[in-house]
Amino acid sequence: MTSRRVFLASLAAACATEPQMPDQTIFELRNYLLRPGQRDVLIELFEREFISMQEDEGACVVGTFRNLDDPDRFVWIRSFSDYASRAPVLDAIYSGPVWQANRSAANATMIDSDNVLLLRPHSGALPCSGARPRVAAAEPPQTIIAISTYYLAPGGENDFAPFFEGEIAPRLRNTRGAVLATLVTENRANNFPRLPVREDVNVFVSVARFPSIATQTESARALGELGREIERRSAHPAETFRLQPTARSLLL
Repeated sequence: MTSRRVFLASLAAACATEPQMPDQTIFELRNYLLRPGQRDVLIELFEREFISMQEDEGACVVGTFRNLDDPDRFVWIRSFSDYASRAPVLDAIYSGPVWQANRSAANATMIDSDNVLLLRPHSGALPCSGARPRVAAAEPPQTIIAISTYYLAPGGENDFAPFFEGEIAPRLRNTRGAVLATLVTENRANNFPRLPVREDVNVFVSVARFPSIATQTESARALGELGREIERRSAHPAETFRLQPTARSLLL
């Protein structure tokens, strides 16, 4: 029988061959609480006005999502080539004419836009290029993106990362989930204070794709077996967003 040590070594070798994100890439995981009934209003405005504008300035809108479990949540991921470029790119975006012309309409849909995690790569890759759909599809994508956030003590990612690779990731894969990337807290101070980020937490974030809601539900049941082990390593309860990509999301 293959020993646990051999299994983990082979798993680590397999992970090492996966495409990796540049170490200097910076991500924002943005989780907005919207006014009731305003999510589709914001998504239409966002996809029409804000995607190409941000990318023209040097950001990448990686993914845009509806939270399947909360009709008033809009979740999106944005990336920057490195930490130093983030501040000037954001200044260009939010001082530019497109945001200035549309900010009142966008802000009118929102209750809270400050639930933001500043992250750096740990493993895997998220898309920052590719053919983005130009118009809404007739049917929404059937895939589900599951983003799980594990809240850890400072430095806890050093213990949690091998636990994730050895215990959590195999259960995701066994239920037809593809682990696309893992991210950890970027501990440098927010270099664009006009946009707040959560600086009071240390997290390990996994991004996984499932072919259907049913397979993601099966995965959640499988991970339930690890509940005590996850809790033992965590500073606060973990949370998982079940997300449906919007029509023009790169991450589908």
